[in-house]
Amino acid sequence: MSKILAIETSCDETAVCIIDAEGGMEDSTFTILGNALYSQAEKHAEYGGVYPSLAKREHQANLVPLATEALQQAGFLIAKSLGLPSYGNTEAIDALRDEGFKNSVTEFLETYGKPDIEYIAVTKGPGLEPALWTGITFAQALGAAWSVPVIGIDHMEGHIVSALLKGVSDKEYRLTPARLPLVALLISGGHTDLVLMNEWFSYEHVGSTKDDAIGEAFDKVARLLDLAYPGGPKIAEFAAKSREKGGNTIVFPRPLANDTTCDFSFSGLKTAVLYKLKSMEKLSESDKEHIAGAFEDAARDVIVLKTRRALEERHPLSLVVGGGVSANKEIQRALTEMVQKEFPNIVLSYPPASLTGDNAIMIGAAAYLRNSGGMPADTELFAQGNLRLK
Repeated sequence: MSKILAIETSCDETAVCIIDAEGGMEDSTFTILGNALYSQAEKHAEYGGVYPSLAKREHQANLVPLATEALQQAGFLIAKSLGLPSYGNTEAIDALRDEGFKNSVTEFLETYGKPDIEYIAVTKGPGLEPALWTGITFAQALGAAWSVPVIGIDHMEGHIVSALLKGVSDKEYRLTPARLPLVALLISGGHTDLVLMNEWFSYEHVGSTKDDAIGEAFDKVARLLDLAYPGGPKIAEFAAKSREKGGNTIVFPRPLANDTTCDFSFSGLKTAVLYKLKSMEKLSESDKEHIAGAFEDAARDVIVLKTRRALEERHPLSLVVGGGVSANKEIQRALTEMVQKEFPNIVLSYPPASLTGDNAIMIGAAAYLRNSGGMPADTELFAQGNLRLK
């Protein structure tokens, strides 16, 4: 068994959890002892997207309270006895350059003792580098004070692992044994990738976006339609209303549909929406619904088309879908239908609804699986905004 403190700060969610993990690569179980997450979405809504310096400040403000909450839930928040030294290695504390953040972390470490954990896992990339650095330096400060290792995990690897977890209860997840080779479709605000995993944690890139990621395109189109951020859920909501009403005559292009690669492009689709809006004198609520529906239809079709091509070319035994856009019901429906009809021998997996977005649970689970499989992650940490699975 391993008790892990995991930290996720790649974008606009601040997350800290305590996991009790046991088992091997085929039968791991993850019990969530404590879990605290804060979404900054409302803070970034006025910008129509994530504002990096604001994200960094929010992470600095929330990491200590969330760590305190997660440790308290786990029963690991133990006040120090009087007379004990506060902490040994101060170099990692000094690396916290923001004075308010530094004071907050210092007070936390002077107040509470070392919890019963074996190591700390933290997201090292990809993501917004200021946000990543905040999580990394916080993890390093805790690791130095408690004399426990700190290991870095690829955020996208976390999303792959999340799609292999099945909820036993709201506090327990069990690993579904992966049939390799496996193709992972990673769809989020920052990524649209198809990745092949022939062996555990050994990756080959099959396809990626040439410009906007699918989640980014959803947000941009939502902004064009004057819908609230984050745009994905609102576009899906309006698209569903369009389908219920029927009669939608709007059709947008399917970018790279005739391209022979597994690559994606969504910038042109967003531009097609923009031109359509410019051609319309007035925009009713029904118009917004039909535009959202036509956009989602086009994005869905491209995702299915490129995923089908990857399955045909790479012949995997499993397909996993991860990332925030994996929660989109229309994309889920179309992918499931395609796999069931055309690839009935392929096992298709999505994350539990609670793990589709960014979270610390997937970071801790990925760290445990790497360690238990004899493939330890990096201990030399630095933020890597453009990190690629390899």
